[in-house]
Parts: sequence; C-alpha cells; structure tokens
Amino acid sequence: MKNILLVCAAGMSTSMLVNKMEKAAESKGEEIKIAATSGGEIKKYIGEADVLLLGPQVSYLKDDYTKQYGGSDGIPVEVINSLDYGTMNGEKVLNWALDLIN
Repeated sequence: MKNILLVCAAGMSTSMLVNKMEKAAESKGEEIKIAATSGGEIKKYIGEADVLLLGPQVSYLKDDYTKQYGGSDGIPVEVINSLDYGTMNGEKVLNWALDLIN
C-alpha cells in the first residue's frame, strides 16, 4: 500500500483535497492511504509516508522538510501546484503523487 502525506498550516484545507484524492484512488481501484496534517503534527505520520506533499501556503517549509525527510535516503518532498490545490483537483494531485513515488 502506498502512503501519501499532505501538510498545510492547520491540516484543514488539505483534508478537503484528501477526500478528492481518495475518490480518485477508489475509481482507479488503487489501495492508497492518504493523510493530511499540520506541520506541528508531521512526526505522527511521516514514518509511513512514501511522499510528502506541501500545501502552497507552507511552501517555505520545503527546504527544511527536504533536509529532514528527503534526500537520497528519504522520500520525495514537493509543493502542490497552486492551481491544482485551489481547484481541489484530487485526481491530478493523486496521479502526480504516484509518479513521485514510482
């Protein structure tokens, strides 16, 4: 099972995107665990994550999270495209996340 972790300031807006992504995963028949959290709660979820996606509002954290969780031995750490985030395009974000994992 693949695990996708989304992070934003409070974990609220990414929760809406998670719902859209889960629906897209169901329609593909994919078994994927998708979670949303705030930056302060990231340590609870990061151990299971295969990819870490940041909401545009916390893009300034990318370098720090890449140093902590990314790199050659870590997981991909990327910022979600602002347009896809704003339109809550769960299918596009899901496909992108799966590409990053693979």
